[in-house]
Amino acid sequence: MAKHIAERAEILPLLGEVFRAHGYEGTTLALITESTGLGKGSLYHFFPGGKEQMAKEVLAEIDAWFEVNVFVPLLKGSDARRAIADMLVSVETYFRSGKRVCLIGVVALGASRDFFADQVHSYFKRWGDALAAALRRADETPAMAKRKSEDALLVIQGALVLARALDDPKVFSRAMADLKDRLPT
Repeated sequence: MAKHIAERAEILPLLGEVFRAHGYEGTTLALITESTGLGKGSLYHFFPGGKEQMAKEVLAEIDAWFEVNVFVPLLKGSDARRAIADMLVSVETYFRSGKRVCLIGVVALGASRDFFADQVHSYFKRWGDALAAALRRADETPAMAKRKSEDALLVIQGALVLARALDDPKVFSRAMADLKDRLPT
């Protein structure tokens, strides 16, 4: 039975999970229909640009969440150490303690990367720059802040991949605990 979904915002989280599970390339209209409960006509009503528009809007929604919950607090928080600690909590929450992969990372690694290159690049650059800014305010040198920021993103993204590969979310939790010890919080 078809679901009644009145707004596009209700569909985006469902689409995000389909793209996470199957990647952009593996996501089919049949999988989207099964996940959302919407028929083809309803999907094209909400997303006339098809699957590419769906993916771009899902990526934009993720970016907006990170903007509010991670990037802005890192850039504007009055207490840089608190902002870094809050970032780690937000990241653990968002990625469900390692049980949810990073969709933007999935897209970055897939064959469709070029379709979404600007969104992927912007997300990781803004995150790295925001964290580096907070690290500088926490008395790191500019060079060390940049290095620690890159290392933190490497740890987070690598831990997500390894947790998924090993089907062991504890890998992510351990990596986040180690990161808390390495960053000024």
